[in-house]
Amino acid sequence: MYVISLILIPIVILLGTATFGKQSYPAVSCAVALLACVPFFLTFEREKNTRKIVFLAVMVALSVAGRFIFAPVQFFKPVAAIVILAGMYFGAQFGFLTGALSAVVSDFYFGQGPWTPFQMFSWGLIGLLAGLLSSRLIRSKILLIIFGAFSGALFSLIMDVWTVLSLDGGEFNLSRFSAAVATSLPIIGIYVVSNIIFLLILSPLFGKKIERIKTKYGI
Repeated sequence: MYVISLILIPIVILLGTATFGKQSYPAVSCAVALLACVPFFLTFEREKNTRKIVFLAVMVALSVAGRFIFAPVQFFKPVAAIVILAGMYFGAQFGFLTGALSAVVSDFYFGQGPWTPFQMFSWGLIGLLAGLLSSRLIRSKILLIIFGAFSGALFSLIMDVWTVLSLDGGEFNLSRFSAAVATSLPIIGIYVVSNIIFLLILSPLFGKKIERIKTKYGI
């Protein structure tokens, strides 16, 4: 699993930049984002607990359905909140996979493209961090709100990287990235607010039920 992170990703970066120069940034970035997801999928593939796999499918379905339902309301989505809850109550790996799969599955409707790996990595990373911080997030509603706000900003910042790469001829330009971030501040605000609202609504509903399910089925 670690071979992918420690060997393949540096090789892809070196070969891509050496072969195509600055024009390699979009393709290399997408490849790196996808390769970063591979270890989680390979590890989960060995999972023997079929019930856990079923619940992964359920959480992904809820996340995708939430994105569909709130499609008319731009940037106001429950996806990150559901991914955070998945990581909190089922673990970091489960959270990463919920985020990554939510992106790739929902983009079959919203449109697949070079941005999809960035969405997979962004939401996956949010679920991973939620899993790593699960004990603290479950105990403290204030920390959960702070993490929800942080997740909204993190998702937007990572997606702004793709925005710069796609608009700047494949080259990452720090000044253009700063401008993109400044321009997207209202969007970041919506992400932050939506994450907090959905976490406050869903956390009490999901928390106790998920804990009962985990105890009942030995997950």
